[in-house]
Amino acid sequence: MTAIIDQAVAGFAAVHGWVYEQLVQPLLFALGWMRFSEPAFDALEWLLIGVLEVLLLAAVFVPLERRFPVEPLTDRRAVRTDRLYTLLHRLGAVPLAAFALMTPGFDWLEGELRLLGVSRPNLDQWWPGVTDVPWVGFLIYLVVLDGVDYWMHRGQHAWRWWWALHSLHHSQRQMTFWSDDRNHLADDLLRDALLAGAALAIGVAPEQFIFLIVASRVLQSLQHANLRWRWGGWAERLLVSPSFHRRHHAIGVGHEGPAGGCNFAVLFPVWDLIFRTADWRPGFVPTGIRDQLDGRDYGRGFWSQQWLALGRLLDRR
Repeated sequence: MTAIIDQAVAGFAAVHGWVYEQLVQPLLFALGWMRFSEPAFDALEWLLIGVLEVLLLAAVFVPLERRFPVEPLTDRRAVRTDRLYTLLHRLGAVPLAAFALMTPGFDWLEGELRLLGVSRPNLDQWWPGVTDVPWVGFLIYLVVLDGVDYWMHRGQHAWRWWWALHSLHHSQRQMTFWSDDRNHLADDLLRDALLAGAALAIGVAPEQFIFLIVASRVLQSLQHANLRWRWGGWAERLLVSPSFHRRHHAIGVGHEGPAGGCNFAVLFPVWDLIFRTADWRPGFVPTGIRDQLDGRDYGRGFWSQQWLALGRLLDRR
């Protein structure tokens, strides 16, 4: 298995280098932009990974949703809009840009702290011989960042101004695996910047960050999929299932009550268990926001959705 992974990584690196040398570098030279060669090389890697990711998601989840749907696909326009969100986010390198832009600031801060005798924590060196094993370190970072994501998600529901943006994500009443990236651009930028900051703070390297984000996104696509799947038993408490997360999107249940909703965990339900926000009832129920039933408009197309979210943000009522 290790040999296969190494071959895949080597093959991807070869394709990455060829595309850069044959297409991107000549374009940068022609435009006089060679000073951007290094960030362009990094951005191209993210773009290619995003292309492979989207193709893989479509190849796997389209047939699965046809075979095991929760509900029939009736609002194809809504799904087309969600595809646009997915392409913008997964090919647009927003998380990588946030990580890259914040790195110089963290490097400066780290230098200042070292002068004071304070070093930045590096979790994969916490238990030498164990946590520095690549897959163990990867899992540790994934769990820690998922905990950060859990609390950000709680904030998206708890703070009125953030919910004004995040409610766009919950307004989708035709959920599919494309729905994961249906977010306001400002919401995405804020969340990605906070997550990148947390990653830098605990010592995540850039190459680790890319694969952490990809792993998280693929699992989140699964959770949003129109699939009548529930892991059941102990597995239901180990990894967020489509049923568990759909309950989070359920009309009323998912974003009302003392906690502002339930099932906030992004990947691992342990956070909902610890902080008592889990609802284990099957989530094969209608999704959306209660005030949509009263006629509130959250928009149909990309631009209307973005504009109406800004209106909610500025509405002080």
